[in-house]
Amino acid sequence: MTRLQEIAPAKVNLSLHVGPPKENGRHNLVSLVSFADESAADTLTAEPASHFSIAIDGPFAKHAGPAKDNLVLKAARAMNDALDGNAPPLAFRLHKTLPCAAGIGGGSADAGAALRLIIRAHGGDRVQTLAETIAPLLGGDVLACLINLPGLMSGEGESYDPVLSVPKIPALLVNSGVACPTGPVFQAYDQAAPTALPEHPPLPDNRTALRPFLSWLKDNTENSLETPAISQFPDIADALGPLPALPGARFTRMSGSGASCFALFESMEAADRAGEQLSTQYPDWWIRSTLLGGA
Repeated sequence: MTRLQEIAPAKVNLSLHVGPPKENGRHNLVSLVSFADESAADTLTAEPASHFSIAIDGPFAKHAGPAKDNLVLKAARAMNDALDGNAPPLAFRLHKTLPCAAGIGGGSADAGAALRLIIRAHGGDRVQTLAETIAPLLGGDVLACLINLPGLMSGEGESYDPVLSVPKIPALLVNSGVACPTGPVFQAYDQAAPTALPEHPPLPDNRTALRPFLSWLKDNTENSLETPAISQFPDIADALGPLPALPGARFTRMSGSGASCFALFESMEAADRAGEQLSTQYPDWWIRSTLLGGA
């Protein structure tokens, strides 16, 4: 086997409707998800080795936590257990360019990429099926990140249905540098949670045309966690605040449980110009223009 590589792109929750807490403390949800291109992605490589290991570098390596707790290794070990110890041992190297605890699924994206690498290294439909079974056990976003295509997430994240007719969307992703752990956000949400999962409308029949799709998204969907996240981490409002005024911005929202926010545009030229403008104003922020839509 030669050296293998996968990108682990940022996951963006275009919508996120969250239900009340269940007896197990978790939440049912419905979320329309899309993925960035390589301009907003970690990179994971793998080479044959005597045992599973990981080395981490890149601008956010120091925020990724201990290597032994990394989701890449957890995914690899879970696959090895499922394959009765017969998963090919790999030495992973993760180039970490996505911010951590940022609502764009950085760790989940890395785990999804690790599962794809093991599928490629081992081969076979059975391995694909095992990976799709294991992914939800690693985290609510991991199945979506494994599939790495636009789609609808439901349940607690264990169900994911790709929706290939969602248009590719020029976007600007923004993170001001504040870490936003999921726990406190859901605790704040639970204090005023609805009694039922907020209705998520079916996708519009005409969903390939970008402008009508953005209008539908803005008028019919929400991120249920945006208000509780801002209540716990007010810096999110600082990142979200300048986005609606960016030239060409058609729609803005927070992704996931925070802290990253996004603005959507009708052209990559507009997204790139907005990114340049915002980077001049906020040089310390993580800002990436990208085309949402999956590999």
